[in-house]
Amino acid sequence: MSAHTRPTAARETTRSPKIVFVNRYFYPDQSATSQLLTDLATALAQTGFEIQVICSRQRYDDASIRLAPRESFKAVVIHRVWTTRFGRGRLLGRALDYATFYALSALAMVRMLNRGDTLVAKTDPPLISVVALLAAKLKGAILINWLQDIFPEVASRLGLSPLPSALDAGLRRCRDLSLRRARANIVLGELMRDGLERAGIPADRIEIIENWSELPADRPKPAAQSELRVRLGLDQRFVVGYSGNLGRAHEYQTMLGAAELLKTDPHVVFLMIGGGIGMTQLEREVRDRGLSNFRFLASQPRESLADSLAAADVHWVSLRPPLEGLIVPSKFYGILAAARPVIFIGDADGELARHICRCACGTTIGIGQSAQLAGLLSAWRSDPSLIERMGEAGARYYRERYSPRRAIEQWRVILKSHDPVAGVSPRALSSR
Repeated sequence: MSAHTRPTAARETTRSPKIVFVNRYFYPDQSATSQLLTDLATALAQTGFEIQVICSRQRYDDASIRLAPRESFKAVVIHRVWTTRFGRGRLLGRALDYATFYALSALAMVRMLNRGDTLVAKTDPPLISVVALLAAKLKGAILINWLQDIFPEVASRLGLSPLPSALDAGLRRCRDLSLRRARANIVLGELMRDGLERAGIPADRIEIIENWSELPADRPKPAAQSELRVRLGLDQRFVVGYSGNLGRAHEYQTMLGAAELLKTDPHVVFLMIGGGIGMTQLEREVRDRGLSNFRFLASQPRESLADSLAAADVHWVSLRPPLEGLIVPSKFYGILAAARPVIFIGDADGELARHICRCACGTTIGIGQSAQLAGLLSAWRSDPSLIERMGEAGARYYRERYSPRRAIEQWRVILKSHDPVAGVSPRALSSR
């Protein structure tokens, strides 16, 4: 070996591995999974990790927008691959968007990864972990899966899967293989962890790191100080809020029934902020029933989240019971940080229901129990001190369990423990 080649070899040996995240959406997109990834990637980059992201050139809410192919944001290098732009409106168009992202992101992974790097695959598009496993194995990289939901089970349980049962089962086997071969699988809760273990994923390759909200729970905003609440003329009303996507996974008929029972109560108003197919359907039903106790707004900018969440006295979240263990609604964390009580509509033994029971920050209502929900809202409206106690309990629980600082530190430990330069340390996360 010549003298000129030895320094190069030494540099290659001591090269600090990089972390590559792959997900269809990233900054400046404002969807929930994009915001979480942006928070994590930028925080890690600011603590010394080399972070790169592979994503698409689209935004979740507008497929026609063309973002730059390459950009740097807060020390994160962003690689945006070309995809088709049919958007979320039609199943075939969405499938083509997925297919082109699978293909072009796979090429980007192979091009960018080096031996010893870590590849973190999220779950948009579904089953990207299968593609990520192939790229990681080819390049000698470490694979970590960050599971925001579990597909194809979500589509199957919603009755939306267009696939023959044999193909659906084959995809599950491929997905399970990509989870078993990964160095770690990050899940959002106990039920999701339990489901993976039943599917044969080794328990020592599963870690729980809950999602978070950017709101500072030590400074929740009082309802009276919400500019949105005042602008909408709701300062003298009892406001029942919803903030975020209302999709096929979220049941709204129970709340709609309660609103109809309360339509003659001039004090109660339902403030719906966000989008999704469920929001469109709900707005249509509200109009058809002639209900005047609803207000609908489009999604608010992220910088206005603290103010828009503060506009409500209580917030509600829902999840269809068959989807427990597959999805954990991320809007829950922002509600706690805003110090507002939570009404969860869904399974009484579900992931959110368990947390609400533990911290006494709200209540759970079963699907279809509209009369019980209407009575509950009337009772809460008459007891401001109860509202305040539940909100404070939620904020305390958030600070203890769901703060961004805690989650990012958990991620930092996981990534350091699998860094071949730093060496593999013992498992550092004791709580699951």
